[in-house]
Amino acid sequence: MFRCAASLTLTAVAVLALSACHSPKGGIMPYTGGTDVFYSGEYLPATITLMDTRTDEVIFAIDVPTGQQIVLQFLDGEGDDPVYAPDLMMYELMERGTSFGKLRNAITVPSADVRRIDVNYRPGPENRPEQEDMQYATEDSEAPEWWSNEGGRQSSESPAVNIYDD
Repeated sequence: MFRCAASLTLTAVAVLALSACHSPKGGIMPYTGGTDVFYSGEYLPATITLMDTRTDEVIFAIDVPTGQQIVLQFLDGEGDDPVYAPDLMMYELMERGTSFGKLRNAITVPSADVRRIDVNYRPGPENRPEQEDMQYATEDSEAPEWWSNEGGRQSSESPAVNIYDD
């Protein structure tokens, strides 16, 4: 009895954990209704466009910021218009490499047989937005004086001086 309950609990935890897994290759257990992930990097900043192939109308377009990814998931039959937009697209911008997270944005979209995702790359390079907690090497107050532009005497304890002296 205990083994059966433990097995069911582990299975439930695994299903819940894997259901929100986001990866460009589909995560641990990829399937046809899973999420689609598109990265944007400094040298390949991405623009994602969702097109309606019946009318060549742009349904959704986003310039993915450098260093981030967009996660898309399509839910069949969840849209608000049974003819023109029967499906629902959930999406979220996340930091690049994020594997788990909720998709909190949604838009109704055409069905899978009449929609197309276009991935285009903007001219690069684009700088990544600066993070608040980022510290540059020039801000390090513990640097020895010989690291400065003026230079200085290098101490004999430096590993660079003693590396071949053994």
